[in-house]
Amino acid sequence: MGDILNLGGRVALVTGAGQGVGRQIALQLGAAEGSGGVVVNDYVLERAEAVAEEVRAAGGKALALQCDVSDHGAVKAMVDKAAADLGAIGVLVNNAGNAGATPSPELGKPFWETGPEVWNSFVGVNFYGVINCTAAVIPGMLARQAPGRIITIISDASRWGDAGLEIYAGAKAGAAGFMRSVARSLGRHHITANSIAIALTATPAVRRTLEGDPERLKRTLEKYIVRRPGQPEDVANMALFLASDASPWITGQVYPVNGGFSFAL
Repeated sequence: MGDILNLGGRVALVTGAGQGVGRQIALQLGAAEGSGGVVVNDYVLERAEAVAEEVRAAGGKALALQCDVSDHGAVKAMVDKAAADLGAIGVLVNNAGNAGATPSPELGKPFWETGPEVWNSFVGVNFYGVINCTAAVIPGMLARQAPGRIITIISDASRWGDAGLEIYAGAKAGAAGFMRSVARSLGRHHITANSIAIALTATPAVRRTLEGDPERLKRTLEKYIVRRPGQPEDVANMALFLASDASPWITGQVYPVNGGFSFAL
């Protein structure tokens, strides 16, 4: 299995990797056979540094970099720093996201009772963050003249809709459409672009939300064929596959990792 899931020496950049799904993806890419190292990005530097230290403790190479992915200039500087220290990025995992976990007086209101300031907080990270990071790594990927991988974590809300998450779902759907077009643009260079659509996953933010409401958790899990929340490892396993040499002919796709929450042909 290790030979199949070889990263071919590619350096990986994982955004929003200071906790939850992003942390697990960074750990698995850092430990994978053929890993060229992992750049651990987070909005909070201390979180990124803690995960980078975990990667190094497991025998991998890691660099922690703080950056707000919605800031185009900051993203470019981050990618330049990563290339100088570890080499050009060969795997990008756009994991950073904002689903409204941070308390705000506007959250909990219908979107039509809020405004652009709130909407932009979702669109900036979930859509423009994906564009910023993808645009920043492509020149280096092309210069490598070797296979590259771009992976974006989206949400099942973008595929089926979710009342109360209209702006978030729209931004994630936009990111998926962007990835399909990137796949068409870069396929001839052997750079693939795919999305992973996740549902309820037991990240720290989700656990905080559901811990005090077991009845709500029970009602939620009744919608899933596999009667448990997803674990960060479930998503990271798919990300590792798509990042590896095992997936050279897979591009432009959306892969649901959702415990059977939804089906689609």
